[in-house]
Amino acid sequence: MSDAGRRDGPPPVAVTLGEPSGVGPDIVLAIHAAAHRDLPGFFVLADPRMLADRAARLAIPLSIHPISAPHEAAATPVGALAVLPLVNRQAEAPGRIDPDNAAGTIEAIDRATALVLAGEASALVTGPIDKKALYDFGFRHPGHTEYLADLCARRLGRPFTPVMLLTGPDLSCVPVTIHIPLAEVPRQLTAELIETTCRIVAEDYRTRLGIPSPRLAVSGLNPHAGEKGAIGTEEETVIRPAIERLRASGIDAFGPLPGDTMFHAEARRGYDVAVCMYHDQALIPAKTLAFDQTVNATLGLPIIRTSPDHGTAADIAGTGKARPDSFLAALRLAGRMAAASPLPAAIA
Repeated sequence: MSDAGRRDGPPPVAVTLGEPSGVGPDIVLAIHAAAHRDLPGFFVLADPRMLADRAARLAIPLSIHPISAPHEAAATPVGALAVLPLVNRQAEAPGRIDPDNAAGTIEAIDRATALVLAGEASALVTGPIDKKALYDFGFRHPGHTEYLADLCARRLGRPFTPVMLLTGPDLSCVPVTIHIPLAEVPRQLTAELIETTCRIVAEDYRTRLGIPSPRLAVSGLNPHAGEKGAIGTEEETVIRPAIERLRASGIDAFGPLPGDTMFHAEARRGYDVAVCMYHDQALIPAKTLAFDQTVNATLGLPIIRTSPDHGTAADIAGTGKARPDSFLAALRLAGRMAAASPLPAAIA
């Protein structure tokens, strides 16, 4: 069962399935069928017919408890799944992108975000989207995270800077620059960007992850952290000044550290989160250590948002081969963050 019937604790977590032709529906159904007892209460925003069709394809028994508002999830019967129905219908076609499904995918994200901002849901867990399918529909944002930041900004009237946190059992990493070509990293990497990123990380670790004084290990950009300027100057002209300002303000940041020596077991014991200069510097060690258990959490937003760290995997959708480990970890992390910060920043 989803455990959505628990009446104590924070409001339930809102779950979106992402691209319906991918493994999002498979994973949520598998989690529901396994009746995990350690999950926060949650409800799913979905087309009930599509979800029922996928359950039938996977031979998973499914009893849907339709709700019209998140608080009704508390009355979900044992063994049923609380579902907030979408207005837009979605076709059940695993592995085949249907452009008509895009409206429902975006509706789920919009409504779930609004519910968390209103305090009716405690957090948001998002399934993976297919950006091409949304682009064909008219979606004009670089990705899921940027869209969530824009939704929050439009609702609250101020901008937000989202920060990607990849966190697993043995390593947590944050990339300062994300989805840009490697050749662009030195041009876009600034001391201000590093400092802003680290301040967001430190604040969210304190308020949402229960670590009063998190230790931030800041990587270098160049091999061997530049070797004092012999293999690049960014460490001395960009990264070190940012670290010095962070330390002067009371944040326990240190570095710049060589990227090839900061991820082994002994080094990891010395920090809570690694702040890396570019996408692969952060994601390669995180996924290598725990590919199926790493969670993507978005820091810097007025809502709690987590997501499994994998794509739509449309090639195995509807086959029963999808593993729910990362989605389970995302649900558990969302629950822990909500318990530590029970009111969204928007209404606190």
